[in-house]
Amino acid sequence: MPSPPPDAPARGGRVAGSYLQPLLEAAAARGVTAADLERAAALAAGALSPLPDTLPADDYVRLLDVGAALTGDAHFGLHVGERVKLGTYSVYGLILLSCRDFGQALEQTMRYEQLAHDLGRSSLRVADGVAHYSWHSHYPAARRHLADSVFAGIRVFGNWLAGAVLPPARLALTHDGGAADQADHQAAHMEYERVLGALPRFDAPANVASFDARMLAWPVPNADVGLYPVLRQHAEQLLKTRTRADADIAQQVRAAIARNLAQGQVRLAAIAEELHLSPRTLQRKLSDAGATFQQVLDQTRFALAQDYLRQGELSLVDIAFLLGYQEQSAFNHAFRMWAGVNPGAYRG
Repeated sequence: MPSPPPDAPARGGRVAGSYLQPLLEAAAARGVTAADLERAAALAAGALSPLPDTLPADDYVRLLDVGAALTGDAHFGLHVGERVKLGTYSVYGLILLSCRDFGQALEQTMRYEQLAHDLGRSSLRVADGVAHYSWHSHYPAARRHLADSVFAGIRVFGNWLAGAVLPPARLALTHDGGAADQADHQAAHMEYERVLGALPRFDAPANVASFDARMLAWPVPNADVGLYPVLRQHAEQLLKTRTRADADIAQQVRAAIARNLAQGQVRLAAIAEELHLSPRTLQRKLSDAGATFQQVLDQTRFALAQDYLRQGELSLVDIAFLLGYQEQSAFNHAFRMWAGVNPGAYRG
């Protein structure tokens, strides 16, 4: 059952509040409060308590590093993953509990993990009797605590699904294991062995867990397979709602831009104000939709420019003004970037 590596979406996705909970618990267990995390991560007061419905993925990744620093815990990511529970994974956690076997559970992970977070995506490849589960991080620069939390969470949840301790996978991680930050390398390695069941290979080219492919056919004990169709239908609806919401915000921004181009009010802050959003929220919503404000602005201008160029009574100077450019030369340059020819040649 090969699965190709997923393409990474634009940065700026979201993390469900339920996925944030283990991080807050791991910090609290070491005397660090939500308010402490907020201040250190430069978040607004109350951003983490009460638990938000969602949090920007960028903020979550920053909180992992902040949490490690405030707690003095060199293995903060591992300890966050240890606190994963059924509810951590949102709706798709319930789907995993209704899967007939571990192969189906991994397939559903690849489909629905985005309902819990936009931190990365999973893929699965089977070759020569070995299954290779890969996790493709959207934040490769923030490597250690994020990857550790993900793989520790997978092991903890996998053991819980199996109702027993699973054989440890051969694990390869792209980070160095934190060796540069720790004087006692042996003690550091022991913590990886305790949490993950075996010492990973560090400084690897990819984050991969390899295991006997026969494990994919292992049944999930106590799985309520009768609930699977209902839960899957619910998850599919959530995916559609998310996609529709993403598309809606892009359409709203395009419409607002078109209304304001001739007045020159096409800066992000002005469009956000018209849509009754903060600039940061608008940026986040567009990022969730896989776009940036500049991309939507350029797309809107290009579409309008093509329409205006078909209207012979409009001069290039008129069109440049209608598109919000101060000078025709700026319009000419932009149009060549979009269409490969200047507007005069396009008009013919």
